[in-house]
Amino acid sequence: MVAPIRAGLLGTGHGHAAGKLNVMERSDDYEVVGVAEPDAGWRAIREQEPAYADARWMDAADLFDDPSVQLIAVESDVPPNLALARRAIEAGKHIHLDKPPGTSLPELQSILAEANRRGLFVQMGYMFRYNAGFELVFRAAREGWLGDVYYVHASMCSNIPFEPAEAVAPGMPLRGRAGLAFHPGGMMLELGCHIIDRVVELLGRPGKVTPFLRHDSEYDDTLADNTVAIFEYERAVAVVETAAMEVQPMVRRQFEVVGTKGSIVLQPLEPPAVRLCLQEPQGGYQAGWQDVEVTHIPRYERDLAKLARVIRGEEPIDYTTEHDLITQETVLRACGTPP
Repeated sequence: MVAPIRAGLLGTGHGHAAGKLNVMERSDDYEVVGVAEPDAGWRAIREQEPAYADARWMDAADLFDDPSVQLIAVESDVPPNLALARRAIEAGKHIHLDKPPGTSLPELQSILAEANRRGLFVQMGYMFRYNAGFELVFRAAREGWLGDVYYVHASMCSNIPFEPAEAVAPGMPLRGRAGLAFHPGGMMLELGCHIIDRVVELLGRPGKVTPFLRHDSEYDDTLADNTVAIFEYERAVAVVETAAMEVQPMVRRQFEVVGTKGSIVLQPLEPPAVRLCLQEPQGGYQAGWQDVEVTHIPRYERDLAKLARVIRGEEPIDYTTEHDLITQETVLRACGTPP
């Protein structure tokens, strides 16, 4: 029996934090030693939530100083997450760093370089990297089923509540739309990053990125809530859209890839459902349009299971530092803040 990896959660302001904690608590791969939340406001909020009912709260310093802790999942809201990630790396811990990894490409580059120097692993929290629907999309593209890919269209929208800033008690964090308005990229930074990671995996670094960052809702705030980015390649174009006010958005979330010999449509993204069209039979699939059944594994499970195998030395990490930096560079370009 392999001993579980002792791990801690650092920060809870991220929307994925509770889910990551739940997966680690249920997994035989991990032993969760505690949750550290340096922000008093976030801790006050999370202590009242059922997801943290059994959490062992501790100081961040105790998490860093415990030599038995191998992994720290950095799950703060975006503004402080690179500073926390650096502290974890300097403490000698592997990290799972949730998305987007801050807003500074040079700082991320420095952190990843330090991790590499120390022989530490950094796994980004892009939740579609281990989605079976996306895996089929990439197989179809890489094995040539679709011919030459020339167009990608993706939608990753949400419906995010509005809370007036004046309604937030002193010392408490901004949440909802107000919490996302800190950066001019708005929704493109918050949700578009997930899809941009997939576009980069498929097509690489784009030659040109054109963002459209609009505020089109009725709410009196500064959030860029209706955003589109166009990514131009030598022989392909990708379009990513993300907005904050779509009704029942999960059903329409999609990733479409069109090539000269076929198309593949992943919609919805979760649970993944795939429609495939082929000019001729490929990979065991027939010509024409067809539904393809793919496995749905809940978010974060495969990511964290993979990270455990990497830490134990059983498998190499799947995504390179180069990919993570190109993704971050492309995200910032799509947010109108090129590095």
